[in-house]
Amino acid sequence: MTPRTRRQLAGYIDHTLLRPTAVEADIRKLCQEAGQYQFAAVCVTAKWISLAADLLHASGVRVAGVAGFPLGAVSPRIKALEAQEMIMAGADEVDMVADLAAIIEGDEKTLRNDMEAVLRACREVKPPATLKVIIESAALTDEQIIFACQVGQSVGVDYLKTSTGLHKAGGATAEHVRRMAQTAPRCKIKAAGGIRTADQALAMIEAGASRIGASASVEILSGFRESAEQ
Repeated sequence: MTPRTRRQLAGYIDHTLLRPTAVEADIRKLCQEAGQYQFAAVCVTAKWISLAADLLHASGVRVAGVAGFPLGAVSPRIKALEAQEMIMAGADEVDMVADLAAIIEGDEKTLRNDMEAVLRACREVKPPATLKVIIESAALTDEQIIFACQVGQSVGVDYLKTSTGLHKAGGATAEHVRRMAQTAPRCKIKAAGGIRTADQALAMIEAGASRIGASASVEILSGFRESAEQ
């Protein structure tokens, strides 16, 4: 459904701050904005999960953390441990970076083990934590995107996510979101990386995204309101 109000659009957005130099005041501001605008979630590094969970308790805004970020090059065991620690600290969702080398090489066994390890950590708790798997779509060929999405769907992950937003290849595109949604219809899609305007966010939603990851969330809502009033 295409959002028609700012409140509806906010419900798609993970208000994100993954900058390593972020300090407590930055996280407090992020969470205050998330509660004010009712974003779907905040997405922060593991260091800040506990604070975000305390600040957003009973607000309706979920808390997401990142595992294997930003390279995806640590072992499945380490990613699972990261996920467990964040969940214990109050995370409702985990955005993990997949083993990108396994995707590029078409190594299904390694990629499946990678995703399954973190999924088990997310499913060990009640209610279960949501798992989003980042495939870095801008760095992949169409065939590699399809392969990663097929594995993710067969494993049973909740979301497939385009990008970390840090890869030199770029971030989300509507074309990649559409291909991911078509390839893995049982998974939801999160578009992230380089989304800074309302028009970009709406294009991703129209292509099939159920979530938008953005650090420019407030600016996106502002742009949506302005265009709606014209």
